[in-house]
Amino acid sequence: MKTCSTDHDSVVPARMLNEYVYCPRLAYMMWVESEFAHNADTVEGAIRHKRVDQGSGALPESGEDAEKIHARSVHLSSERLGLTAKIDLVEGGPDGVRPVDYKKGKRPHVAAGAYDPERVQLCAQGLLLKEHGFNAGYGYLYFVASKERVKIDFDEALTGLTMASIEGLRALACTEKPPVPLDDSPKCPRCSLVGICLPDEIGFINHTTPDVRPIFAGAADGLPLYVQSSGSYVKKDGDQIVIEDRKVRVAEARYMDTSQVVLFGHAGISAPALHECFRRDIPVTFMSYGGWFIGHAVGTGHKNVMTRTLQYKASFDPETCLKLARKLVAAKIHNCRTLLRRNWKAPDDEEGRAPADLLHAMKNDIAQAGRAKSLAELLGVEGNAARRYFEYLHSMISMDRRGEEMGFDFCGRNRRPPKDPVNALLSFAYAMLAREWTVTLSAVGLDPYRGFFHQLRHGRPGLSLDMMEPFRPLVADSTVLTAINNGEVKPADFIRSAAGCNLKAEGRKSFIAAFERRLAQEVTHPIFKYRISYRRLFEVQARLLVRYLAGEIPRYPNFLTR
Repeated sequence: MKTCSTDHDSVVPARMLNEYVYCPRLAYMMWVESEFAHNADTVEGAIRHKRVDQGSGALPESGEDAEKIHARSVHLSSERLGLTAKIDLVEGGPDGVRPVDYKKGKRPHVAAGAYDPERVQLCAQGLLLKEHGFNAGYGYLYFVASKERVKIDFDEALTGLTMASIEGLRALACTEKPPVPLDDSPKCPRCSLVGICLPDEIGFINHTTPDVRPIFAGAADGLPLYVQSSGSYVKKDGDQIVIEDRKVRVAEARYMDTSQVVLFGHAGISAPALHECFRRDIPVTFMSYGGWFIGHAVGTGHKNVMTRTLQYKASFDPETCLKLARKLVAAKIHNCRTLLRRNWKAPDDEEGRAPADLLHAMKNDIAQAGRAKSLAELLGVEGNAARRYFEYLHSMISMDRRGEEMGFDFCGRNRRPPKDPVNALLSFAYAMLAREWTVTLSAVGLDPYRGFFHQLRHGRPGLSLDMMEPFRPLVADSTVLTAINNGEVKPADFIRSAAGCNLKAEGRKSFIAAFERRLAQEVTHPIFKYRISYRRLFEVQARLLVRYLAGEIPRYPNFLTR
C-alpha cells in the first residue's frame, strides 16, 4: 500500500491546482509521478513568461510599508494553507495588492471572465498574499495574445473552490494510481502529456472508447549521435557538442538536435559535455569497440518511484512473470513466422513461399508458449522455436548473397564471439536494440535490469531483453537482412580471425545508418491503427506496460505484425 503524509510537509504548488481543476489525472502525473513533456503550447508559454520570470522588485514586510508595489516573479509559501506559488506580478500599494497571472492565449468570452483552472490558480496566489499580511481581494489574469486584463474577484465561492481543490489534490497524491483518463475529451489532443497518459489507448483496451485518435508519443526532436573512432573526444562548446579526433575538430552537433550520444570503444566525453547532456535529459550510452552494449548514463533519472515499486512487486510474483513472459515469447515467435512468410527467397523452381510444414510448426510453437506451465518450460519452447527460425534464416537472404564464396553463408546461430558475418551483424543488431530499449525504459521510469521472463542475473538488463523479444525479428533481423540484400554491408567490411568475426569501422557506420532508418520507419499499430515509427512505438509500448503494472488496463498488448 502507498503511504502518504497527512501533515503540511508537502505544500501544493498553485500551478498544480490549475492542472487539477483542468484534469485530475494530468495533475497526478505531473506532481506525483514527475512526468512532463513539452509541446508547442508549453514552449510558447515559456517564451511568453520570459520577461516576468526574470524577476524584479520585492515585496515589503507588509502592504503599509510601501507607496507603490511592483514586483515580478514573487515566491510565497504557507505551511498553514499547504500552498506555494510563484506569482508573475504583484502590484498595488498601501490600500491593497493584486496578483497578476500571465496567460499566453486570448481572453475567453465566458460569464466568469475566465475558466475555473485559471481562476483557482489566481485565487490561490491571493490567499498566499493574505496569509503574508497583504490585502488582496481580487487579482488579474493577463492574456498575452489579446493583450487584455480580466479582473477576478476572490469571492466566497471561488475561495471555497480553491480550498477544496487544495485538499482534493493532496488527497489524490495519497492514492496508488492516477485517476482514470478523460473519456473522449477535446482537452486530450493538445495536452503535452497525451503520449504519457495514453487516454484513448487505455479506453480502447478497456472497451470504454470506440476509436483511438492519432495521438501518441511525441515526435523525436533530435537524432542519436554516434562516435566511433577510438581517438575521439566529445566536448562542449556553448550550445554545441564538438567531436575532436586526436585534438582535431572533425564534427559538431547542436544539443537541441541530439536525442542521445553513443560512444564506441575508447571514445571519451568531457565532464561539461556530460553535465549538459544530463541537464537536457540526453542519455549517454557506451558500447565496446566490437559493438557490445556496456551501459548508459543519465542525470538523476526518473523520479516516479511508484512505477518501479509496482515493477518490483510484479517481478516477485511468479504468476505475473509467467503471464507476461508467455505473451512476449508468443509475440516473438509470431513475428519471426511473419518475417519468414514475407521475406522467403526460394530458388527459381520453387513457389517462393515458406514451407507449410515450417509455418505450421511455428504456429504450434506459439500455442505451446501460451500454455507453458513455468518459465523453465517456456524457455525450452522459446529455444526450440529459435532453432527452427535460425535454421531457415538463410532463406531470407538473396540468392546472389548466399554461400561461403559470396561471404554471407549462414549455418545457424553462434555468438560470444560470432564466427561469421551474418552472426556478427545479428549480435551487433541485438546489442543496439538492447541499448535502445534500456534508454526507453529508463526514460519512462522503469528499471531495465529487473525483468519478468529474463530473471535476475548480475549485469543483465532483463526487462530490456524482455521488451525487445517481439522486436528482434521486426527491427534487428530485418535490418540485418536489408543491409545484406541491398549490399549496404559487404564481405570486405568484416575482420575475421581465430577470435571471431567483427565489423570494421566503415561497415559499422553503414549498418548503424540502416538500423536508424529502420527505427524511423513508420508502421500501422495493429491495435490502435495509427501510423507510428518504431522508435516512438517503443515508448508507447513501455508506457502501456506501466499502465498494466498500475492496474489501469487488464493486459499488456504486445505488438504483432501481419
